[in-house]
Amino acid sequence: MNAALKICQAMHDGQLPPMVSESPREVARAEWLYNATEQLVRYGSNVAFQRRQHPVKTVTSHQFAMAVDEHVNGRLEDCEIFTASLGYLVIAAASGQSDKTAAAALLGPSEHPLGKLGEIAEGLLRPLVDDALIAQAEDNDL
Repeated sequence: MNAALKICQAMHDGQLPPMVSESPREVARAEWLYNATEQLVRYGSNVAFQRRQHPVKTVTSHQFAMAVDEHVNGRLEDCEIFTASLGYLVIAAASGQSDKTAAAALLGPSEHPLGKLGEIAEGLLRPLVDDALIAQAEDNDL
């Protein structure tokens, strides 16, 4: 029985894709991007950093909210939403409640760990990753 189990395990392991080795730079990029995304999505905080002798670069919670607004309006305009999700969301908010189902319907499906909001936030933050890592390195040199 043990031999059969080992054979099955070996066959299963053989079906898995090969391990991906990421460079330290790619790991740092992914880590910064996830942390900055989480800062916007979960905490509603601005993301800001400054390189030496450069202006501050920022993605504000307002910019994030505008990007979410544009995304949802686009889905409504393209008739991708077939329920009264916006109405339910407004009614729930007006009565001091939340309606995660309506919000999820408005945002659409996502495989991102932080949902569609995470995807939208990453879209705003991705162009800044390299400068943010340079700013971190500059701060570490001080």
